[in-house]
Amino acid sequence: MRLNADIRKKTADFSLDIEIASDADRIGILGESGSGKSMTLRSIAGVEDISSGRIEVNGRVLYDSQTKTNLKPQKRNVGYMFQNYALFPTMSVLKNVMAGLGKPTEEKRAKAMEMLKRFRMEGLENRLPGELSGGQQQRAALARIMVTEPELILLDEPFSALDAYLRDRMQLEMTEMLKDFPGQVLMVSHSRDELYRFSEELFVLQAGRVIRHGATADVFRDPESIEAARLTGCKNFTRAEKTGDKTLRLSDWGLEVKMTKYIPDGITHAGYRAHRFVPVWGERQDNCIRFIPVREDELPFEKNYYFRPENIESDSVHADDSIISWFVQNEEQKEIDKRGLPDWLRLNEEDILLLK
Repeated sequence: MRLNADIRKKTADFSLDIEIASDADRIGILGESGSGKSMTLRSIAGVEDISSGRIEVNGRVLYDSQTKTNLKPQKRNVGYMFQNYALFPTMSVLKNVMAGLGKPTEEKRAKAMEMLKRFRMEGLENRLPGELSGGQQQRAALARIMVTEPELILLDEPFSALDAYLRDRMQLEMTEMLKDFPGQVLMVSHSRDELYRFSEELFVLQAGRVIRHGATADVFRDPESIEAARLTGCKNFTRAEKTGDKTLRLSDWGLEVKMTKYIPDGITHAGYRAHRFVPVWGERQDNCIRFIPVREDELPFEKNYYFRPENIESDSVHADDSIISWFVQNEEQKEIDKRGLPDWLRLNEEDILLLK
């Protein structure tokens, strides 16, 4: 399976200009609200008119502005799950699932019932959507999509309205339900954790443009830009200047780090994830920054420390902007409780994000 989507759309206040090409089974699009994520899905599904481009799924052209090809949504063989599932409120679960199959027949009814059984919905076929739990509504919506045997499934923020407990449960359930689906699944979300678990390949979207893409783990390991690093959860940034083939000056932190690998040209900033600092007691080691705490927050499963580089005075106009975050899991906190706060925090070379 392969998705090729070259989409360009302009409105009065927004411009979408992206290219997605992937043969991964599970694709993610990460971006903030208003970045164009849902517009991308609607364009692929055919429910959003676009200005120009080409959309192709597994070699079949759905849209091509040059040849004037523009298949109607029902002809695209693409399943689209909306954020609110979009079940018909006055129709039973069974009729909702059959809705995508055209004129009702006994054969289609049997096919819909088989799909409901697959999604553990037998016995609920005569209920209305309003009588179902959130998880049951999601399963009904997915059954309605799957019964049409699509080549591509589009998931639009499927967990955004749920609390943390339900979100985790339904992510696992969704993964299980899609395990045997032979086509591609494209999910958009503003949650980096959801997409890290779900996707094999990730596209990071900002203001209607793809700013980074690649294997999901690679994008998180090397986001390449400040914008992509922020979207993947990095909390700490500093201006950076290359001072040698293997040395880098972190200007805002008053620290020069020594590296074993060659530092590419053009680096302007560095990032460091809040969970990756290594506490050091006693003598300073290479790549260490003095730990001068200014605040700490106790959370259920971790403790968050905030500290200021020693080259920034507390009354400086840049003091608030320079505060660095260090997040410590409860298990690691036990050593700190035993030994006291560290004197230094060390940066692991492999965890330093080199950004342009």
